[in-house]
Amino acid sequence: MVITIARQFGSRGRDIGKALADSLSIGFYDKELIALAAKESGMSEEFFEKYDEKASNSLLYSLSIGAAATITSEYGSAPQTPVNDRLYLLQYNIIKKAAEKPCVIVGRCADYVLADRTDCVRIFIYSTPEKRAGHIMKKYGLSYEKAKVMIKKNDKARANYYEHFAAGKWGDTANYDLCISSSELGVEGSCRLIKEYLGIRGMI
Repeated sequence: MVITIARQFGSRGRDIGKALADSLSIGFYDKELIALAAKESGMSEEFFEKYDEKASNSLLYSLSIGAAATITSEYGSAPQTPVNDRLYLLQYNIIKKAAEKPCVIVGRCADYVLADRTDCVRIFIYSTPEKRAGHIMKKYGLSYEKAKVMIKKNDKARANYYEHFAAGKWGDTANYDLCISSSELGVEGSCRLIKEYLGIRGMI
């Protein structure tokens, strides 16, 4: 069993995923994927963090900043790959390997990467603009207006990333098995609902 979680920025999707993994005593992958990609490539985590869940604007832009390399995956060898694409391919391989054991994976098009898995549950977490802004204000010490700007920027980046690599529409309910509003349920309630769903499907 693998659970993938896509989420709006500020909806607390990561917190829900971590709480779920802990309650089920299974693996959890979010930023951990960056660390693993850095280790596998021999490059720094800080370098990859700049490009995490962001689609490359263009090949020429990536090459202009020296962010190109050759990477090999089941897709084959990709010479002169922009760093965004390189990170995706690294994480693609890591997600495939991580999914050999029960785990929760947050973001990184994991639902698309594991589309062939019949034991994969795809979840989307969303919330109201007010709740999201409140969470971001508290987490980063921002004003309401700056929180809204940050939310808009990150949601756009996640949508572009998903639509670039997964060839689908981020947030489209057709891509997910379960969509949850965390604004009403919070982290604990959302986690309980997901476990109820898993129970109904006979997965736990």
